[in-house]
Amino acid sequence: MQLEFIPVEEFYFALTLAVRTLEDVEEPGLTQQVRSRLEQECGQPSTVAAASQNTFNYVFRVLGLDNSPSNQLIVSVADWQGKLRLSSDYGWTLDGDRKPIRTERFDQRAEFTQQLRSHLQDWLQVPLKK
Repeated sequence: MQLEFIPVEEFYFALTLAVRTLEDVEEPGLTQQVRSRLEQECGQPSTVAAASQNTFNYVFRVLGLDNSPSNQLIVSVADWQGKLRLSSDYGWTLDGDRKPIRTERFDQRAEFTQQLRSHLQDWLQVPLKK
């Protein structure tokens, strides 16, 4: 898995309505560790939220993984109410009315989540594996 950071200037064009929560991870200090490492690796977040329940969101294109019928795969790493939130459009696409619908890959979201956790743990050197 390879992640390509999407800076704030491109965020609006990359994020789709199909991005859904994969999981919320609640471990003391983990959110701040991940935020700190992402700041070191990527700089400014893709979005900066003013609300206290969400203070950062790093968005990435996933390269080298198939998410057909969608032509791209998006991952979001954010904080939400003190927890680390991992989200993605894996297993979702938008129909002709731009409404999210499940694809045949939807049933593989748990496996994808584990791949993402493993990749983030190795890349950021933070404890994310279950």
